[in-house]
Amino acid sequence: MSLDVTFLGTGSAYPSPARGASALVLRREGQCWLFDCGEGTQTQLMRSHLRAAKITKIFITHLHGDHFFGLPGLLCTLSLQSNTEPNKPPVDIYGPLGLRSFLWRSLELSHSQLLFPYAVHELVPTRDQCPAEEFRDFSGLDRDQAAQQGPPGRVLHLDPGEDSYLLVEDEQLVVRAFRLFHRIPSFGFVLEEKPRPGRLNVQKLKDLG
Repeated sequence: MSLDVTFLGTGSAYPSPARGASALVLRREGQCWLFDCGEGTQTQLMRSHLRAAKITKIFITHLHGDHFFGLPGLLCTLSLQSNTEPNKPPVDIYGPLGLRSFLWRSLELSHSQLLFPYAVHELVPTRDQCPAEEFRDFSGLDRDQAAQQGPPGRVLHLDPGEDSYLLVEDEQLVVRAFRLFHRIPSFGFVLEEKPRPGRLNVQKLKDLG
């Protein structure tokens, strides 16, 4: 399994002409997975060798603007570049609770209609992930309206046994989210390649004694 990482932005708080806000792309077997999407990420993608249309998964670490304010614009650009395929799988977006409401409201208020499906999978934080005075409970945010009109997706709770959130699992790897302590609830993402058993030529071993 080959993995390739491209940093699109490593700046914090606000972008500069020479340094974009937080965003990086992991390229894996023809797919691109985007981690964070700060302001200007789509223009950084245009400057890179990557194709935005290859993005199939997006992971947002936390809901500070320099990590996700570029997301609505990027989705609209992806829509302009996409072909209407009837069975196209959704772009999966993972992030803290509240992200679904933000995206739904942003696209609704701007009258943006995406030509591809997307799903938002929200991670429910625990109260010890940030200072008590900064914690906000977004569990009821637009819940009735968003459930009927907003994008589909899962609500993911912490697995106490693993102390993590299981996000993705296939034959080659597992992706989990772990809690980080920050001013607001934040998550780190870990990609773990599954063990690959070696191959033995049994007959050759017998021939060699």
